Amino acid sequence: MEWLDSDARSILVDVSAITDPDCGTVDDLARLQLAARRLNQRVLLFGAAPRLVELVEMAGLAEVLPAVPRSGVEVGRETEEGEEALGVEEEGDPADPAVGDLEDLD
Repeated sequence: MEWLDSDARSILVDVSAITDPDCGTVDDLARLQLAARRLNQRVLLFGAAPRLVELVEMAGLAEVLPAVPRSGVEVGRETEEGEEALGVEEEGDPADPAVGDLEDLD
């Protein structure tokens, strides 16, 4: 698995207004994470409903799209020594335009 650099910055996305998430919601968030990774950023889900967390876990994206509890937000927090930064493992259909663009990054 490719890990983001330890100096990657986090984008806190407030998803608390998403009351009825579905697979499309997870797909949109995964694409957002992919775009963020291209900019050396990472997405953290803030205020995610249990159903959204469950869907993210079922999709196997819990490490890629971590949910942050409201009490666990630390603004400007850096990765501590010995702590792994969050990462993204890229896989997909080469015919998908979002995935096809990645070939230029190699």
